[in-house]
Amino acid sequence: MAIYDNILIIGGGLIGSSVARAIKAKDATVKLFIVDVSSNACGVLRTLDIADGVSEKYDDFIEAADLVILATPPSVMKHIGEGVVTGMKAGATLTDVASIKLDIVRTFEPYMRDDIHFIPGHPIAGTENSGPAAGFAELFEERWCILTPSENVDEDAVENLKSLWEALGSQVALMDARRHDVVLATTSHVPHLIAYTLVGTAMDMETVTRNDVVKYSAGGFRDFTRIAASDPQMWRDVFLQNKEGVLEVVDRFIEDLSALKRAIRWDDGETLMKHFSKTRDIRRNIVDAGQDTDKPDFGREG
Repeated sequence: MAIYDNILIIGGGLIGSSVARAIKAKDATVKLFIVDVSSNACGVLRTLDIADGVSEKYDDFIEAADLVILATPPSVMKHIGEGVVTGMKAGATLTDVASIKLDIVRTFEPYMRDDIHFIPGHPIAGTENSGPAAGFAELFEERWCILTPSENVDEDAVENLKSLWEALGSQVALMDARRHDVVLATTSHVPHLIAYTLVGTAMDMETVTRNDVVKYSAGGFRDFTRIAASDPQMWRDVFLQNKEGVLEVVDRFIEDLSALKRAIRWDDGETLMKHFSKTRDIRRNIVDAGQDTDKPDFGREG
């Protein structure tokens, strides 16, 4: 059953194309349109046949859209945001899929219209791959999607968007934008920053180890390289535009890492044991909550 008559997705990469696939699979709209500034991406999207219309210009579809989903890097949202808001029809809903929320809210506040329902969103799902061909309809199943509407947003508009994400298989939570950014800095942003740093350090060590880092990569390091293979532009934007949340968590991480460093230096096995036991319990809680599998190697077969 269609939740919206016309949906426009701006950005046809991994998330945008996955949203399109999922919407089509669930018949959640009558007409679905995708816009991507890249002519190559548009060519792939047309070949995939996951939308009723594909274009490089959002002007071609925006006036008819009941829901506009911004699925571009945050820096691109800043560039096109005012034009998108201006072009939308009265009563339509604007949302996004960025993993930062407070900066997105601040970006759109100056030119947001009273006759548009602005409901920022973040589906907590993704892979290290990018591009239209990397998407798949099942990406959002049994995952969380966080919505951060302001207090004065129409409740029916929030309920409709919530219903859409639930139709795509997600559990939906409502959250304050600032709280979202601190939570995601802890669970996603800083872990990616650590992965990028560790992989960079390891590559610098190649000259010392005579290429043995790559040759003898163990499971832990391979998983870090998987995370560090994510879209560089998107993560650049995330770190710069969630600066407050990221720096708060990084400062705490540095303190905790320094404490472990001291424990190692002074042969303090008791401190190490307590810390490792605590973090092992957190891993079990994540698996029990259905947010990952207990299979080894991140659930990959072979």
